Amino acid sequence: MRANGTTTTKKRSTKRNGATDWSRLGRRTPAQIRKGIGADSAPHATDAQFWKTAKVVLPTAKEIVTMRLDADLLRWFRRERGYQTRINAILHAYMEAHEST
Repeated sequence: MRANGTTTTKKRSTKRNGATDWSRLGRRTPAQIRKGIGADSAPHATDAQFWKTAKVVLPTAKEIVTMRLDADLLRWFRRERGYQTRINAILHAYMEAHEST
């Protein structure tokens, strides 16, 4: 209860780590899912113009390597799932930024 005499309702905690709450999603109806997608500002419909210039991008083969990294750096990356994919993306961005044009 607040100091002014009103009560507060406890908000349901939401996951902030990017993980999908499959149990919660499984309890939603298709209409609730569509409503949620409609309320999301990120997705947008694709039109014919988009598909005219779209390209199929196939994943490239990965190679297994052994690499020595600083322990603190590796701990930082391992805080979240997919750390190897993120390291790969960072190295790709670095490579593209330093390629000769």
